[in-house]
Amino acid sequence: MKKIALTLFAVIISAAIFAQAKSAEELVKFAQTKHNFGKIKQGVPVNYNFEFTNVSSQPVVIQKASASCGCTTPTWPQQPVAGGKTNKITAGFNAAAPGPFDKTVFVTVAGVDKPVELRISGEVLKAEDYAKFEAEKDKKGSK
Repeated sequence: MKKIALTLFAVIISAAIFAQAKSAEELVKFAQTKHNFGKIKQGVPVNYNFEFTNVSSQPVVIQKASASCGCTTPTWPQQPVAGGKTNKITAGFNAAAPGPFDKTVFVTVAGVDKPVELRISGEVLKAEDYAKFEAEKDKKGSK
C-alpha cells in the first residue's frame, strides 16, 4: 500500500511540475530575435530594442536577461507585462574592441526552464577604418 501511495504521489508531483514548464513561445512573442548592427565605430556604444508581446492572457514576468559577455548589457522590464501588452529587452554593446562580434542575451521568463536567446552581431571598425567606410558609402550614395 505504501508503494502505491508513494508512486501516486510521485506521479502527481511530476504532472504538476510539467504543467508549469511551458515554452517561452507560449507566453511571449518577439518581433525579432536577431539584429545585425552592420559596421559600427569603435568606442561608440550601440543599443537595440527587442520588442516582445505577451501572447498569453496572464501577466508575464521577465526574471532576468543575462549576456554572453561583459561587453553586452541587457535591460528588461522590472514589472510584470500584462496579457496582450508589448514591452522590450534592450541589448547594449560597448564596441570597445575592433573586429566582428556575435553576442547572445539569454532572457529568462518566469515559469519557463529554457531561456529565449536574442542575438546581436556586427563589426567594430577602428576610427580611421570607419571613416573610410563612411566615405565609400557616401561615394556610392551620390552616384
